[in-house]
Amino acid sequence: MPSVRPPAVAGTFYPARPADLASTVTGFLDEARTGAESGPVPRAILVPHAGYIYSGSIAARGYVRLEPARDTLHHAVILGPTHRVPVVGLALPAADAMATPLGEVPVAVPDVLRGLPQVVRSARVHRDEHSLEVQLPFLQTVLGDFDVVPLAVGDATASEVAEVIEALWDEPGTVVVISSDLSHYHSYDRAREIDRATVEAILGLTGPLDHEQACGAYPANGMLRVAVAHHLHPTLYGACNSGDTAGDRARVVGYASIGFLEDGR
Repeated sequence: MPSVRPPAVAGTFYPARPADLASTVTGFLDEARTGAESGPVPRAILVPHAGYIYSGSIAARGYVRLEPARDTLHHAVILGPTHRVPVVGLALPAADAMATPLGEVPVAVPDVLRGLPQVVRSARVHRDEHSLEVQLPFLQTVLGDFDVVPLAVGDATASEVAEVIEALWDEPGTVVVISSDLSHYHSYDRAREIDRATVEAILGLTGPLDHEQACGAYPANGMLRVAVAHHLHPTLYGACNSGDTAGDRARVVGYASIGFLEDGR
């Protein structure tokens, strides 16, 4: 019997009822389309991973850019930080699929990853981790038939992360999703200042980032190296913080949605 990693944060980070979840995601995407200029489909996106009431609207601004490639994108490589269980390197789940209230997504373990020493498999690392899971309902909505390579990034260098992304980069129909929030628990004005500088660094491909700038600094730094190597062009789709959405302004968390575009794509 295939093993399935069940949802860990349904009912907390996003709605647990399928109809409610579908309506919520569709609503965010509809809002993101309003006023959005048409543009190329990104090869990679950086999107937040907080509860949907806080960051769903900004995440949707990245995901709506994938919709034109619904029938041609079949592999989603998601890299997000570990929040609960530490790991050295990058961890794949032990399961054959990951589930959300919208259904199951097959987990792919490409052969090219099996020879990389920084890649391990760990059910424990993935069991309660939200940074990868919260991306799935958006992908399930904007893509058609796809599988996922979910990589929980622990203690890994930018070179190690970049090597993993590069190993999967040329597979046709692949999109890379970097899951990261920005600054954490500063005042509203201070967070805006920090996050503005962080976004400018990403857009200028001038990392590395640290964990004060982004909780997903390790996966983001790997993506920045790949972006430089492939001459990608980062584009900001939107940014805000929890004080703009559903939180108070005393201690906020920052979010951004950024696409990485190829020449001529």
